[in-house]
Amino acid sequence: MPELLVDFITSLDGYGAADGWPGLWGLQGPEYLASLEADPAADYLVLMGAKTYRLMSGLAADGEPGTEGLAGLSKVVFSNTLDEPLSWPNTRLVSGDAAEVVREMKETGSTSMRTMGSLSLCRSLLRAGLVDRFRVVVFPVITGDTGRERIYDGYPDVALDMTDHRTFDGRIQLLEYTPRVLDGPPKADTHA
Repeated sequence: MPELLVDFITSLDGYGAADGWPGLWGLQGPEYLASLEADPAADYLVLMGAKTYRLMSGLAADGEPGTEGLAGLSKVVFSNTLDEPLSWPNTRLVSGDAAEVVREMKETGSTSMRTMGSLSLCRSLLRAGLVDRFRVVVFPVITGDTGRERIYDGYPDVALDMTDHRTFDGRIQLLEYTPRVLDGPPKADTHA
């Protein structure tokens, strides 16, 4: 069965972006950039929402460095606000309940999937129990005053079992987990 990978980049304080900061907070180094080029997840079907589609396709159209390879990836955009045809190559528009569509794609498809940004989409897929792997790349910066798009706001409680970790350029941390949505905090042991 194909896997679903939720993939985020974040500041240490959990923001996906920050006003006035360059992409990747200006901290990308040669090891990290090389890992992106060699990433086997590049062969995955990329899932995103309308907001991420508008942002990323606009950056790619403007020739933003690092977006060159995105046009060649197969992409699915979940949106009830966008209309066909979409301008970004290899992109299919899907309306309706994303969790139901992704559940069907996992049950009947053969291609693994990964997300790109799309905080609301990721939250709904996690709540639906569809996420197999959770990957977070933590950049060594705190963007408390300028940070925007707090990644984990609105998430359920989730237990994470670490499956991999790496350090790039002596400062960027990649952490991979298998997530398990919880009904709430674990109960304290009353027999201690």
